[in-house]
Amino acid sequence: MRILHLFASPFWSGPAENIALLAQAQRALGHEVTVAVDRKRRDIAAEEPAVPRFQQLGLLDDGGLTLSVKSPPWEIWSDLRALRRRTVDVVHAHFTHDHLVARWGTPKGAVRIRSIHAPRSLRSSLPEAAAYTVPASHLMQQLEGRHRPVQVLPALVDPMFEPSQDRKALRRTLGLEDTHLVGMISTFQQSRRHSLGVEAFAAFRQQRPESRLVLVGDGALLGATRTQVSERGLTEQVTFAGYQQGADFAKWLQALDEVWILGLGNDWSARAAAQARACGVRVVAVNEGALPELADAKVEAPTVEAVVTAALSGAKAGTRHPTNEHIARDILALYQKAAEPRR
Repeated sequence: MRILHLFASPFWSGPAENIALLAQAQRALGHEVTVAVDRKRRDIAAEEPAVPRFQQLGLLDDGGLTLSVKSPPWEIWSDLRALRRRTVDVVHAHFTHDHLVARWGTPKGAVRIRSIHAPRSLRSSLPEAAAYTVPASHLMQQLEGRHRPVQVLPALVDPMFEPSQDRKALRRTLGLEDTHLVGMISTFQQSRRHSLGVEAFAAFRQQRPESRLVLVGDGALLGATRTQVSERGLTEQVTFAGYQQGADFAKWLQALDEVWILGLGNDWSARAAAQARACGVRVVAVNEGALPELADAKVEAPTVEAVVTAALSGAKAGTRHPTNEHIARDILALYQKAAEPRR
């Protein structure tokens, strides 16, 4: 099967890694897979660019698509013509711009699939596709009226996320104490609720005084969070690990006992929760996106009391997350179902 993923973003963020892992898993199953990304926007110093990453993985599509929301009409028209000339079996669109290009440019005989990565895309103007994916099961019902196959595309996890063989030694390497470590692993922005996390940790320490908080990431609210930590008298109990990526990020995650995920960003598949579970780290999470399906303990409301209650509950989920191969096979089956004649 020849599969072309469309991803109109120049950033290695949001669903980029999930798309790359899906494409790799599909390729490992014997299919021809490439990913087209935004080639127009280059002034993106604030975030990691996607092109080098997909290129390094051997997935970057070189079919001449600009695929940018910043494209003028004539460039979009050029993309439509370039896409129509492609010899592919599946065009898998991931963002709204991709779907619009695919709506008018899908080659004859190919099936058009659309992945919804956040609920804001679920609107009446959503273009037609042969099948859809959503990041969480509770979103499936919103597409029932389209009478097309709908399936959950869960978070895929890189094989480097696995339990540490010697967590005590790993903690020494990272300069961490060998005690109960709670972590938050996301960009410092309003939606991730770091302020709530700090307040909840202050209350949590009243029950678990030996615990420490590890904050991994950077972002606009980093300074405000540092100030809050200082004002709460927690400076000695909180470690700011900074922005980490790749194997370094995996090491910080492996060092934790539990991770608190108190909000989601652009990708509702809750990939960070799946990565934590793969590392054997307990997940305490709010009821957003796919988090309830991956959480060991659910935070019933975004309040200090609810976070502390969930953290102290000791709850541990027994379900196993599907492997990347299993997910890829399910999505390939969706493609085949979408290609069947409608009755």
